[in-house]
Amino acid sequence: MAEPGRTTPHTATAYWTTGPYRGELRSAPLPTLRKGEALVRTLYSGHSRGTENLVHACRVPPSVEDLMEAPHQAGRFPAPVKYGYLSVGVVEEGPAELEGRTVFCLFPHQDRYVVPASDLTPVPSDVPPQRALLAGAVETAINALWEAGPRIGDRLAVVGCGLIGASVAALLRRFPLERLEAVDSDPARAELLESLGVAFALPEAASGDCDIVIHASATAEGLTRCLEIVGDDGEIIELSWYGEGIVGVPLGGDFHARRLTLRASQVGEVALPRRFRRTTAQRLALALDLLADPSFDQFLGAPSDFADLPATMDRLAEGRDVAGQWPGLCHVIRYPGAT
Repeated sequence: MAEPGRTTPHTATAYWTTGPYRGELRSAPLPTLRKGEALVRTLYSGHSRGTENLVHACRVPPSVEDLMEAPHQAGRFPAPVKYGYLSVGVVEEGPAELEGRTVFCLFPHQDRYVVPASDLTPVPSDVPPQRALLAGAVETAINALWEAGPRIGDRLAVVGCGLIGASVAALLRRFPLERLEAVDSDPARAELLESLGVAFALPEAASGDCDIVIHASATAEGLTRCLEIVGDDGEIIELSWYGEGIVGVPLGGDFHARRLTLRASQVGEVALPRRFRRTTAQRLALALDLLADPSFDQFLGAPSDFADLPATMDRLAEGRDVAGQWPGLCHVIRYPGAT
């Protein structure tokens, strides 16, 4: 095995989850490049906190193992498994139109990889490589808004302002709404949301009579508050991922009398209102175009090095900072050669 964090053009080093709260860097040969494929050298990858913390803890529910499988995952849940889906790199070899281009790919944490060129999405020239890591979150937010279909003059709330909720709020601020409010139990998130021009409220102070509430807190308390603040005949779009958790929701009382709707949204499929007119590739390209907005840089924390990823995964799972720095809503992993 090669020294962790070092590679040659013929080998790649990847992060593997090997057991509950255990991981290591492993080296392996790169496959031979074939026609229609591309060799990518990674610049940055992103840590998706909710999903990857479940994988790191080996707590992916058996009932959803197939649904949770990432496009280029190796191994099987619970472990050993090579997992991840936020990668930005440079094409070193491949189709002429892609060579030298910065690209986004749904690939695990690995320093070089070979994939079909069709799996790569070019990053627009006005989107820096680190910011492009947010494409997965913004794509999820796009899907939720296609699902919800907000209308002019609507009153909306986003409950839960982690990476996904904050991405939804960042896109909604472009809409001609009567009211947009970001709701979170952590007052430390007020500064970020208010810097986006979005009003912030603690759950107990959230405004009521909303037309649509988008939920992303992954807590029963958050979902309960959504039911309280949505207006009669209103709709709640559920984006949270609860893993193995059983969530108690008060569907008694006035839930039926008020004719409320609770609807799931999941990025694995294009939202039904656009499913027959948009592809997943078009949705991802749109997400990257929207990331030309520099305000998304505030979602990113200080990067840590790929060579330190086994220890970094532990710190992120425990909710601690990384090397004395705020890990951000999306933690950035930096690879050799990235600036």
